Amino acid sequence: MNRNLITGAVLSGIFVAAALISFVWTPFDHSTLNIANKLKPPSGAHLLGTDHFGRDILSMIMVGARTSIAVAFVAVGIGMGVGVPLGLWAAARNGTWLDELIMRGNDLVFAFPSLVIAILITAIFGAGAVNAIIAIGIFNIPVFARITRGAALSLWQREFILAARVAGKSAARISGEHILPNVANLLIVQGTIQFSLGILAEAGLSYVGLGAQPPTPSWGRMLADAQTLVSIAPHMALVPGFAIIFTVLGLNLMGDGLRDLLDPRLRVARV
Repeated sequence: MNRNLITGAVLSGIFVAAALISFVWTPFDHSTLNIANKLKPPSGAHLLGTDHFGRDILSMIMVGARTSIAVAFVAVGIGMGVGVPLGLWAAARNGTWLDELIMRGNDLVFAFPSLVIAILITAIFGAGAVNAIIAIGIFNIPVFARITRGAALSLWQREFILAARVAGKSAARISGEHILPNVANLLIVQGTIQFSLGILAEAGLSYVGLGAQPPTPSWGRMLADAQTLVSIAPHMALVPGFAIIFTVLGLNLMGDGLRDLLDPRLRVARV
């Protein structure tokens, strides 16, 4: 029994379920303002309390989960969709000017944190969830490119790859038919980790006003709204804060569990 995988799957599943359920049902309309009911602590009427506009926090957490998961999922998809082919291409052309160009391009992107990239994109196109996706996605590209290249380089010297080359297969065909399936496990694990980092990055960008914009709920925006009201209504900060913590923790535990499950060497070593 892999405890990390089970624990991580349960924690992650709770928030994924909340996001899916929010499409068809929430306890209250998350956009409805009720000033007379503002800053209420958790109660039978509002399980997680209300915010400074009287909105139900549980409803906002559910819809905010949808926002965070969507942003992180698309951003990781961009990173994998661009980074993996680049990594395979660089490994196939190891030692050439093309390999050097791709790797130095990755170094250039790594030199600018996602927040700086987001500020640049926002200055040009304006704030919003789409720009947060682009910023996080761009930062994910070199991560997947480096991991894919490193894993692929070790495979290019293996006997079955040499046999494929002798059989006359092109580098692109070898990469697609032989290299990619053998690095897929590593990419799945890294994708899980980047997904958790994507949720954290989205919350950070929303906190500083560069992510999802009102009235769309976002965990980071909820934290920003609560920062001046912690002493009066601590639940406003604690609820989204714990939501971020447990979601990121769950995804990291699941990634660690998947690594143990998909890599027999690590599983045997820990036993």
